[in-house]
Amino acid sequence: MKYIGIIPARYASTRFPGKPLAEIGGKTVIRRVYEQANKALETLVVATDDDRIYDAVETFGGKVVMTRPDHKCGTDRCLEAYLAITTPSWREQNDTDTVVINIQGDEPFIQPEQIEALMACFDKEDTQIATLVRPFTDKDSQADLENENTPKVDWDKKTGVAKMFSRKVIACTDGSHYRHIGIYAYRADVLEQITKLEQSPLELAERLEQLRWLENGYCIRVGVTDTPTIGIDTPEDLEKAIEFYKNS
Repeated sequence: MKYIGIIPARYASTRFPGKPLAEIGGKTVIRRVYEQANKALETLVVATDDDRIYDAVETFGGKVVMTRPDHKCGTDRCLEAYLAITTPSWREQNDTDTVVINIQGDEPFIQPEQIEALMACFDKEDTQIATLVRPFTDKDSQADLENENTPKVDWDKKTGVAKMFSRKVIACTDGSHYRHIGIYAYRADVLEQITKLEQSPLELAERLEQLRWLENGYCIRVGVTDTPTIGIDTPEDLEKAIEFYKNS
């Protein structure tokens, strides 16, 4: 199996414009994501729509491609980047045994073993898409569980397959709760298929693109991690990330 890592990074975030270029301990967020992911992947590229991010990635020696500014989600941007760095003849030969990993550009503490856990999901031949989850623990408050900025997952622990994602509180059959870690991996041919799907009502209601894939019958396998991560959606999240870095 071949693995290609793509980090979508846009500048015009509604809640935190320019967050890929915010700094944690003297390095930009996008650089920290890249350096962490690069420990697990031989092929890695940033996909951006902004010259400032493009130049920043080139400056620290990363690989980067420019993509359109009108993509509705990171998955669409990943496909454009994948098509840009491969040729039609290469894809014809390799699409079915290539996995594209969509690494969120706002996860500066993503760990190589988390990416490897995602890759391991494809040991099962029926895996079309994979993502990560992390259990809520006694250290998490009720407010953490109810936070709608933290999507939750109901998944079948026997099959390892996701059943439902929601911003509301949902639980697995045994009553346990899991948060969704927003990193995805797709077989390359499946990536091309899902970007052609129309947005679904449930997806629009929850603002979670993975619901579109479930509604269209795709199998999303779940990898489990116990390692905490900090996704940066707001300036307040950046402050938490800075504290996390100082204490780590």
